[in-house]
Amino acid sequence: MPGQTTSFDAPLTGPVSEEQLALINAHLSTLSPSEVLQWGVEHLPSLYQTTAFGLTGLVGIDMLSRITSSPPPLIFLDTLYHFSETLELVEKVRSRYGIDITVYKPDGCENVQQFEQKYGENLWETNEEVYDWVVKVEPAARAYRDLGVKSIITGRRSSQGAARAALQPLEIDATGLYKLNPFVSWTFGQVKAYVDEHNVPRNALLDQGYKSVGDWHSTQKSGEGDAGERAGRWQGKNKTECGLHKDYFKMKLAAKKKAREDELQKRDEARSRGTPIETPISDSAAIAVA
Repeated sequence: MPGQTTSFDAPLTGPVSEEQLALINAHLSTLSPSEVLQWGVEHLPSLYQTTAFGLTGLVGIDMLSRITSSPPPLIFLDTLYHFSETLELVEKVRSRYGIDITVYKPDGCENVQQFEQKYGENLWETNEEVYDWVVKVEPAARAYRDLGVKSIITGRRSSQGAARAALQPLEIDATGLYKLNPFVSWTFGQVKAYVDEHNVPRNALLDQGYKSVGDWHSTQKSGEGDAGERAGRWQGKNKTECGLHKDYFKMKLAAKKKAREDELQKRDEARSRGTPIETPISDSAAIAVA
């Protein structure tokens, strides 16, 4: 469909109808990842790349450096629990591509000590919904608000399975954010081949048997093949996403509900010990989800 791009606004202006979105995706499905990225640069407003510096995201960074002299800025969500190898990679990418990287951390926390003082130890085990909210979803929403982000590039691929199996090249989420998925049709093998061919900086953990790298406490080495590509994440749990690509409003509601339930439980336990908590529930439960 070579002439179809002329019917798309550049940049796109909302709201985009379901019919128009279907036309855009039909067009993008015929393009290579590099061409999808080129289309995104030309058509998507206030475009940024949100990345945890996974292998596919790194390919995107390298491709964009070849497409334009002014690639979309990067947003890195520092959960405070990344592997040291991931943080080292951030600096390698900054040095290699000279690209602007804006780092966002959990609100009010600069380090693990401050985080655990605020939320307690092992929050990913004691309150997973709140953990996902405070380390990923809320910082991302704050970044988008602060920077005026209207569109992002992701490294998600259909071959990663689970909820990603039905991905389209372009999505619009519940908040109206455009999400461009240029590598939707690529396999892990294609991603790795590109990295090897172009000597793209990569996480040192990938040479130790990892394919998908997240927080150190929820990442293990995964099996062979795409079916096992994200098996090293959240092993033993019925979970395939950190929350960043789930419905924002549902995530916020779930985190708020869980925080309130936990607060009520703490109050019941304190009352049974004869040391009731006097702080209003709304104040203490809101700490995690404000």
